[in-house]
Amino acid sequence: MQTPATPAAVIHLGRMQRNIERMQSRMDALGVKFRPHVKTAKCLPVARAQRAAGAQGITVSTLKEASEFFAAGFDDILYAVGMVAPKLPQALALRRQGCRLQLLVDSADAARAIAAFGREHGERFEVLIEVDTDGHRAGVQPESDTLLEVGRALADGGCALAGVMTHAGASYELDTPEALEAMAEQERAGCVRAAERLRAAGLPCPIVSVGSTPTALSARSLAGVTEVRAGVYVFFDLVMANVGVCTLDDIALGVLTTVIGHQPDKGWAIVDAGWMAMSRDRGTGSQKHDYGYGQVCDADGRVLEGYVLSDANQEHGILSRAGAVDTGIAQKFPVGTQLRILPNHACATGAQFPEYLAVAGDGSVEAWPRFYGW
Repeated sequence: MQTPATPAAVIHLGRMQRNIERMQSRMDALGVKFRPHVKTAKCLPVARAQRAAGAQGITVSTLKEASEFFAAGFDDILYAVGMVAPKLPQALALRRQGCRLQLLVDSADAARAIAAFGREHGERFEVLIEVDTDGHRAGVQPESDTLLEVGRALADGGCALAGVMTHAGASYELDTPEALEAMAEQERAGCVRAAERLRAAGLPCPIVSVGSTPTALSARSLAGVTEVRAGVYVFFDLVMANVGVCTLDDIALGVLTTVIGHQPDKGWAIVDAGWMAMSRDRGTGSQKHDYGYGQVCDADGRVLEGYVLSDANQEHGILSRAGAVDTGIAQKFPVGTQLRILPNHACATGAQFPEYLAVAGDGSVEAWPRFYGW
């Protein structure tokens, strides 16, 4: 690989493709549609590789993503963040251009607002109800009266009640196969139960959408589910390695950095990737293995055991040996040495950069732009 300016976000294409094929083959074996969440990479070539492997539709976290991906030929899009009235004109514009944009709500007030806006503008929005299956974030309880209230507000108001959706984000807090499998089943059963209750009440519910990277890779059955969503699997990261759904050798995203100085008495090498490059995400700090701000690798991505980015300032990273003072660190990592740092959270680290350097097995490099904005 030619020497680029650092810091730079680097994708190991062989690992990325392997990750894509692993997830898609698992979804195929379980007999469900796979709708990847593209918020991790926010990058057209990545999404195209997912689609080429068999993905159907995409999930986005911003309407800017929806607009950019639709302009590039992705027309089946789930906006998986609760919809509010000020964003409805953006959603309407996309639908009027031919995008099959699906929206998400978890309250009757939001449902009524979408329905009223749709009637005013002659648009029948497709809307899913977010279901809370793990107490992690948003959504209505599968057994709640609110679920049926929201469903009726959508159907009676003129929207297309497209289905139910859930995300077991609490799976990120687990780290054993047994716990992950149990969470995957909890996610599945809760979302299927919500769908059953809507149908029993005479309301349509064609889509039952579940997913997170840990649960998608841990589910043993997806009976009653129509589609699965996952995002970070495409790159993986150190949090996912601690959860147990990947190894360090599966992590496809890294930050290329250069050694710019030393503090030998402290056992530090100073690199030009601080938290502006790695992000402030310290997700491994509460897990069984704390990687600081990232795991240190050589420039080709081979792990250098024991060395981490132990601290970070805005533009400076501190590389050291975990649990020890390496007074010979200046000889091990001379000024000018290039290294690759594996991130705690691929989504957050990717967001620090305007583009990725996609590195193929033969060493060739392409620059892949990344989307920004809301």
